[in-house]
Amino acid sequence: MRKVKRKFLIVAGLFISGLNPLWATSSQKINPNINIEEELSKKQSQKQQGILYELNSPEDLFLPSRSREVSVKTYQKINLDQLENILINNNRTIKIYLERIEQAKSILKSSLSSWYPTLNLTANGIPQYFESNNYNESNIIQDTSSKQWSSSISAQVKWDLINPARVPEIASARDSFEKSKSSYFIVLRDLKLEAKKRYFNLQKANEEIEVAKKSIESSTLGLRDAEIRFESGVGTKLEVLEAKTQLARDQQLFNIKSGDQKIGQRSLAEILNLPEDITPLIGSKTKVIGIWDLSLEDSIIAAYDAREELDNILLDISINNSNANAALAASQPKLSIVNTSTSSFAKGELNQISPNTSNTSSSFSNTIGLNATWFIFDGGNSRSIYNYNKSKAKEAKLNFALRRAQIRKEVENIFFKLESAKLNISASYTEVLSARESLRLAKLRYKSGITTQREVVNNQRDLTDSEVRYIIAVTSYNTLLADLSRQTGIDNIKPCDIKVNPKNQKNLDSKSNLYESNLIPLCQL
Repeated sequence: MRKVKRKFLIVAGLFISGLNPLWATSSQKINPNINIEEELSKKQSQKQQGILYELNSPEDLFLPSRSREVSVKTYQKINLDQLENILINNNRTIKIYLERIEQAKSILKSSLSSWYPTLNLTANGIPQYFESNNYNESNIIQDTSSKQWSSSISAQVKWDLINPARVPEIASARDSFEKSKSSYFIVLRDLKLEAKKRYFNLQKANEEIEVAKKSIESSTLGLRDAEIRFESGVGTKLEVLEAKTQLARDQQLFNIKSGDQKIGQRSLAEILNLPEDITPLIGSKTKVIGIWDLSLEDSIIAAYDAREELDNILLDISINNSNANAALAASQPKLSIVNTSTSSFAKGELNQISPNTSNTSSSFSNTIGLNATWFIFDGGNSRSIYNYNKSKAKEAKLNFALRRAQIRKEVENIFFKLESAKLNISASYTEVLSARESLRLAKLRYKSGITTQREVVNNQRDLTDSEVRYIIAVTSYNTLLADLSRQTGIDNIKPCDIKVNPKNQKNLDSKSNLYESNLIPLCQL
């Protein structure tokens, strides 16, 4: 009997390898021990630098109930190169997508289990006691009784030799796992871009506040001079009112930008998921962060190569095709080898006149065979699901072409806007230099009695507006540069060399204080 079983198992093994050659091919392609840390190591910066905070774990459902728990107690300076590190370690959205990767990984491991046999263990009464009494009115049949302890255990090993749905289900799970990783990288890049935008906007608000403060100081001095001239009989009341009007405008600008600064600080703290009692501060000035040295054509090609959105669409096509094959497999035959072993033990007797409770008995049985199932007709259900998934695959193909065209359009728009931003920086920088020199000359003319306070006020307003426009131009350029970097996947932006135009440097008075820290000369773009 043992020789027969051994020969049967050998034949069954050969039968498996002959009927299902995908056992050797598919199992080698799919590694059940997938290490997600290795997949993400190139994208995640470790805790080597930057500012990290110990936050509540996601399981801690906590809501502050006291004002001191949400009041700002600490201010922390944050640099641009620290954003990514803080974002990866703190942002909850990123952690959610990491959990989704782990979920997809578990589903893939679950689908891989269909390659292996299953073992079911069933136990009935471990042990159980049975007792009964049978009474008969007839004198021919005597009364009987039963007293017995019994136990039974059964083990079944089942192995699917032919399962048409197995390979497409594993392929679908594998593609879903890859899609979850691509989705993580998409969200990571989007959040990095958004964090940079908020950082640049906070920089802009800080610089605009400095401009407003200087304008207030200049307007205050102008008002004081106008009042002195009016009291001495040289000036007029109109000049005093014009100086007060300009001071009020500068004060309004300061109030507006102060509000923008507070909003920008909390907006940056929100995306970085900082503790509620910490407010970030920007430790750098607004300046051009680099230049884009790729052509439009090279930028478009880089965007095609780096966009995970296109990879996700290709994965959707593969997933839908695999789901279609799995649906069609429901109406195909399935063959399994089954081995069932049963062992039972009993102590006592059943239906005896005087049961002997010391009597013991036992039995063992083993059954091995092939089981086959085939849903020959299911009302067209599997074919309908197959057609549905095939249609979804065709839809994904159309989405691929549509998304590819959208990516080209997005890169072109950002590229052209970046070119315009370069020119805006140059023009606004020249405007600031001219406005400062005009204000200096106007003040000299006013002190000499050649002009009126109106000219000084107008030049003061023009200088304030030009400095604000310069800051906006630089911020817009940096934002577009970061956006183009996200679209193309190129993070290494070429740094620019800060150089002062020699012609402007010769023509400008060294005492005019034109090259202050908040006014960075334009790079040679």
